[in-house]
Amino acid sequence: MKRLKTIYYVATGLLTIILLFSVNMYIFKHDDVAKMFTNFGYPSYIIYPYATAKLIGLFVIWYPGFKTLKEWAYAGFFFAFVLAFFAHVMINDGGQITALIALILLAISYIFNKKTQL
Repeated sequence: MKRLKTIYYVATGLLTIILLFSVNMYIFKHDDVAKMFTNFGYPSYIIYPYATAKLIGLFVIWYPGFKTLKEWAYAGFFFAFVLAFFAHVMINDGGQITALIALILLAISYIFNKKTQL
């Protein structure tokens, strides 16, 4: 059980670092991110709400009491990472690797969260 929890915490910790890095960029490098969102075809006014949603999702994943909300957070991150992967592929900026890593870490976190809850 200790090994399962270690894998869960490492994967979730690395995922958290990636998400906090992106939230940091959304807030402190807003102009650069707005250009990137425009290249994706997304409106730039969603940057701050998206950053807020990422922070709320992280809180829900780490807080042990939100079982149902945790499922929604994992699902939301799954769709966000899949869409980010394909958006980066479409504009060919190399960012798809980070989205793929985040997706893999999310899957590991989800699977091992389920295994540790048994």
